[in-house]
Amino acid sequence: MFSSNTVINNKLLYSKTTMKKAIKITVENSDYQHFEVLKRNRYKRYKFRKFFIEGVNSIDLALQNSWQIESFLFSDFNSLSSWAKNILRNSKAEFHYELTSDLMRKISDKEDASELIAIGRIPEKSLDEIKIKQDLLIVIFDRPSNPGNLGTVIRSCNSFKVDALIITGHRVDLYDPITIRASVGSFFRLPIFVKESHKDLQLLFDRLNDENLDFQIIGTSAKTEEYINKVKYPKATILIIGNEKSGISNNYRQMCHQVVKIPIYGVASSLNVGCAASIVLYEINCQRM
Repeated sequence: MFSSNTVINNKLLYSKTTMKKAIKITVENSDYQHFEVLKRNRYKRYKFRKFFIEGVNSIDLALQNSWQIESFLFSDFNSLSSWAKNILRNSKAEFHYELTSDLMRKISDKEDASELIAIGRIPEKSLDEIKIKQDLLIVIFDRPSNPGNLGTVIRSCNSFKVDALIITGHRVDLYDPITIRASVGSFFRLPIFVKESHKDLQLLFDRLNDENLDFQIIGTSAKTEEYINKVKYPKATILIIGNEKSGISNNYRQMCHQVVKIPIYGVASSLNVGCAASIVLYEINCQRM
């Protein structure tokens, strides 16, 4: 027996437990296909300005940092953990979708299906949001080609007090679920900006000059003679790291006041970009401490 709040024909169910209208999905209908395409297709993510959020830590940090959530997906409210139930009870999301357990397992990107998945809104962001200060630290990642590496760099930036990460050029998608998962939640704590070209940064550099900020642009490359510890980092610094295979572009190299490398003593000529970024940021942090 359904309550008077339940509408059967359009599968719109009102749950007194969640205090939200839950749309029941039992087959791979248009709603389900929409979620699935947000998970795998970068072009659709930007078309609809929405992305896929999975994992307890990621959902918690998205909510704590006021990211807009459009929808929550779950299966069988009564079997959810207290964590998931509390989120749904307090949800400000526009929609709740209740999937069958089979559909939830199919759309989940984890070996053990998530009990809760969020669909977040992609925000419009401007470099004007970056606050100018004397010890400003910005990282520019030129043409990242691996979502896992990008997620690792995001995690390192958040760990070592980077004020903003700027991604430029032909690149993997910032909102790829692999990137978000690899960031271990740091994605939602770090200001991240996406620009098409190094040319799009000129207004930022002009703004730094207008503020009379004494700043340096430091590039990284295995093909240089200067070591990272020979540069002094207390003042405002813009650190440029390059594509995993080709390094920083010539355009960025020409912008740099100095280009530095990490001392390497083994047979490898270079390090994974995520590892390299962590080492350079650690050096900067040590000097500033």
